[in-house]
Amino acid sequence: MPAACESVLEDIEDIVSAEDLKPRDRQFVRKNVFPKVRKRNSQKNVQADDEPPSDSIIPGVQKIWIRTWGCSHNNSDGEYMAGQLAAYGYKITDDSAEADLWLLNSCTVKNPAEDHFRNSIKKAQEGKKKVVLAGCVPQAQPRQEYLKGLSIIGVQQIDRVVEVVEETIKGHSVRLLGQKKDNGKRLGGARLDLPKIRKNPLIEIISINTGCLNACTYCKTKHARGDLASYSIEELVDRAKQSFQEGVCEIWLTSEDTGAYGRDIGTDLPTLLWKLVEVIPEGAMLRLGMTNPPYILEHLEEMAKILNHPRVYAFLHIPVQSASDSVLMDMKREYCVADFKQVVDFLKEKVPGITIATDIICGFPGETDEDFQETMKLVELYRFPSLFINQFYPRPGTPAAKMPQVPAAVKKQRTKDLSQLFHSYNPYDHKVGERQRVLVTEESFDSNYYVAHNPFYEQVLVPKDPLLMGKMVEVNIYEAGKHFMKGQPVSDARVHTASITRPLAKGEVSGLTEEFRRAPQNGTNWKAQPSAEIPEKTQLSSWMALQLPWQQEGGGLKILSVSLALLAVLVMFYYGGMKTEL
Repeated sequence: MPAACESVLEDIEDIVSAEDLKPRDRQFVRKNVFPKVRKRNSQKNVQADDEPPSDSIIPGVQKIWIRTWGCSHNNSDGEYMAGQLAAYGYKITDDSAEADLWLLNSCTVKNPAEDHFRNSIKKAQEGKKKVVLAGCVPQAQPRQEYLKGLSIIGVQQIDRVVEVVEETIKGHSVRLLGQKKDNGKRLGGARLDLPKIRKNPLIEIISINTGCLNACTYCKTKHARGDLASYSIEELVDRAKQSFQEGVCEIWLTSEDTGAYGRDIGTDLPTLLWKLVEVIPEGAMLRLGMTNPPYILEHLEEMAKILNHPRVYAFLHIPVQSASDSVLMDMKREYCVADFKQVVDFLKEKVPGITIATDIICGFPGETDEDFQETMKLVELYRFPSLFINQFYPRPGTPAAKMPQVPAAVKKQRTKDLSQLFHSYNPYDHKVGERQRVLVTEESFDSNYYVAHNPFYEQVLVPKDPLLMGKMVEVNIYEAGKHFMKGQPVSDARVHTASITRPLAKGEVSGLTEEFRRAPQNGTNWKAQPSAEIPEKTQLSSWMALQLPWQQEGGGLKILSVSLALLAVLVMFYYGGMKTEL
């Protein structure tokens, strides 16, 4: 044995040297140690409890308030975003105060709409709410000062709203503003079969294309929506079929310019409409959205035939904007007043009773008194039953904003004069006493009536009888106002039930096709589960790479495989470490 091993320790205390402190000395030293007491920052601790670390937040259980401004296209986007969030497990609430996050879906057409949007952002921040921005304002100008540090979901990226919301709830700022493309070709946008919550379960809004072919000098929407990109006819027909199977009885076709539909994919609007009317059930109706004069001119004959179809409203929204050719030229509208009159005159002749709605801008830069009087004469000539009057607002970044402006007082007076002319006539007085067929789809703003529309998409108020909702009935018109008529249902008339099936309940998620219903069974938990099942839930910290079930086929199996592989590695390291210690 080596010498070092000759001495044997009888006790563990034998290893204490003579220089070490004895137990009594240690006790003496301990008495002279005075602990320093630190004051706790109670406020800081409370704040820490209120705002846990981002990795401890469970996504998919928060309440979200959604506010949408603007056109029906924007409303459709809002419905899709609500549907995806609800399908994932978030609660969509009508109470902004109780919401954890505000999703603000903006409109960039007019200054007042953007002002409301900006004020809502400020209010959300003051209320310590998480904020996600959507719509045309942030898409067109994402670098505006008041948008800094906020999450943005682009108009073509709405199928990724769940990812953006989850990252925002975790305290991150996310911006997705790219375009949807297929082999380099721009697409119409996100898929049409995404989950959706319809604001009105009886009305489906279908965007047939995004963007347009024009370059109007006053328009900011072009900066956000871009050039024309159309959905295929097959996609649109499938969406219409799905809607009718979910109890919808009225479809609105929308876009920035429906008349331009299909020019980018080798088809046209009449071809789409003929395919759609084939799948509309009895008692249901189709409403066509806004179209600019240049593109409808090419299809007048076919459009007249379609607008005479019994399941298509004899209604068309054709913005004229001004009756002065010089103003139209400055606007770069690509038509003259004669073109607009040709469209209106032809349709009025071929589609008896048709409703033509139009838009007019008052006080566009360079508009003279003579120009404005031409516009007044046009309104007096046609007495449009539906007229959207807009005082000109220069939108930042548009050519019109750099033009010499009409004085504000003049713009205001012209708007007032045109409004007075519009309210000087009653378009429905001659219809009192008529018997009309109407489709009942919603409740009036004052909640005193149900709102229906006759074949010309004229508004008819009917009694609030729950049996009428979603039905096509006959009524006797007994009163007329500026914007509506009132009708009494005819007792012996036949009632048409348009819906193939029971309509979805208000707030119920539509578009949950078999693919989405099957997703949880395939290992992808896209809807929030109780806390005991949270480990199954996909983590979205790597949101750039992740796609939800409606974005990637087989995504759930891939995630499950990766998870199992990681688990195996951890187990191997654990047991390997134990063997090393032993």
